[in-house]
Amino acid sequence: MDFRVKLKLPRLSYPRLARPDRGLQLLAEHAPEAEAWAERLATKFRPSLFSIYQLRRKLATIAVAVLTVWLFVHIMFGANGMVVYRQKKTEYETLQKEIDVLQKENDTHTSQVKALKTDPKAIEQEAREQLHYARPGEIIYVTPAPAPPQHPALDSAKK
Repeated sequence: MDFRVKLKLPRLSYPRLARPDRGLQLLAEHAPEAEAWAERLATKFRPSLFSIYQLRRKLATIAVAVLTVWLFVHIMFGANGMVVYRQKKTEYETLQKEIDVLQKENDTHTSQVKALKTDPKAIEQEAREQLHYARPGEIIYVTPAPAPPQHPALDSAKK
């Protein structure tokens, strides 16, 4: 496929520059005016340009210092900076520990379920503990649940 665009621009003609030597003649005629204008402009801006030239090292040092401070702030406190990285890392470690604990707990429960499905001794032990079952001739002693401690009423709370 050809995506080239062909533009037809109108042909411009300059009547004053119809001859090539006329352009050179106009340039020669207006050269002193252009030189005078450039000299006026140079004398006008020379003091400020000279002071900027003298301050170039200070300006460069300030620019580098500002850039360094900005980079430091961006690296430390930016969207993916060190502060956020450390928070995410501690959160990851905490979640990893929680996953390990839950995995161990899950393995324990899985082994208990498997034992209760297949092992008669595990079934008997669970029935004795949970349902307080006993064999003939056994006596089960159950201790009462401890009473919640009662807090003495203090008059200082009323004041």
